[in-house]
Amino acid sequence: MSPARRGASASPGDLRDLLERGRLRLLGLLPRASNYTFLGEVSDGSRTARVVYKPRQGEAPLWDFPLGTLCRREVAAFVLSEALGWPSVPPTILRDGPHGPGAVQLFVDAEPHEHYFTLRETRLDDFRAVAAFDVLINNADRKSGHCLRGTDGRIWLVDHGLSFAVQPKLRTVIWDFAEEPIPPWMCADLRRVTAELESGPLRTRLGEMLSEPEIEGTARRARRLVSSGHFPAPGSRRAYPWPPV
Repeated sequence: MSPARRGASASPGDLRDLLERGRLRLLGLLPRASNYTFLGEVSDGSRTARVVYKPRQGEAPLWDFPLGTLCRREVAAFVLSEALGWPSVPPTILRDGPHGPGAVQLFVDAEPHEHYFTLRETRLDDFRAVAAFDVLINNADRKSGHCLRGTDGRIWLVDHGLSFAVQPKLRTVIWDFAEEPIPPWMCADLRRVTAELESGPLRTRLGEMLSEPEIEGTARRARRLVSSGHFPAPGSRRAYPWPPV
């Protein structure tokens, strides 16, 4: 089993109820975010956890993504990562909050100076999973700083609002594996999830967050990855986000 896979101890089931039902209190606005992003905490009296809250009404208008959908895409990325078993996306749900409905994601305690560019030489297996996941969700904005090394040692991925577009939009700093074979265990998971995207609970859950064409596009990208058996290569300079970190 690849170290990129989550173990059973990482199951988010126990946290989901707290995120959904706990009282959400805001602690402050996070700096340097392109959309309104708050640090907060949820508590049910016996348990408390820090969270990141991204309200729908705080999303800046974009020409290439429908208004008010970024928070749903954040949740969809978590749902899909959970179905695959990789990579590690913090538990993320959609719920009402002080500024209306939005994405609420478990806050990751991370090493502040670590990110993809500082970690890639020693965590290649983890980043292979990230690279495949970004192709699958058509991530239009994978910056180095979206890859966090948690104090638990795990690589955590955040900021998936610009994902799941129907049109090709992949922009990422992770091109180290271009044209390399995709590991067999990863292809097996992609093949399984392709079937689950066509019918069943996974499609139903994603249908609450994404449009039908966006779900179909995800399934199509999964089939293409398995069929090619290789990571794609960048097609132009637009395949890289800016700024890179």
